[in-house]
Amino acid sequence: MDYSDKVIEHYTNPRNVGKIEDASGIGEVGNPVCGDIMKMFIKVENNIIVDVKFKTFGCGAAIATSSISTEMIKGKTIEEALKLKNTDVVNSLGGLPPVKLHCSVLAEEAIHEAIADYYRKEGKMTEEEIKVKCNLKEHHCESCNI
Repeated sequence: MDYSDKVIEHYTNPRNVGKIEDASGIGEVGNPVCGDIMKMFIKVENNIIVDVKFKTFGCGAAIATSSISTEMIKGKTIEEALKLKNTDVVNSLGGLPPVKLHCSVLAEEAIHEAIADYYRKEGKMTEEEIKVKCNLKEHHCESCNI
């Protein structure tokens, strides 16, 4: 499999690895077919994601997409972070092999789940409002065949 230099760099030297003890929101997603599991922790102050960390169990592409996606949302507003799409993650990494595109989907979903958790903790929205705002859905991706 051919990986870009940026994928290799983020796999071998991942950014923002770890856990935030007093996280404002935590999102965990997984793929039962390939076994990748991503957990994202966000710290929000005044609607800004001031810190973000991740713990990922998975392949190199899963680690690289987790790493770069944290860089892409750190310092952004919640609304800006919710606009991040898996295609943005793939493009930032200089591409991914087709069989690894699901890793970018997991990164997007983990961020959305962490933001949803933040909204739940705030208690200002119904679960249905959170699902719509955070675009929450069951994980379905063609490359995973689920």
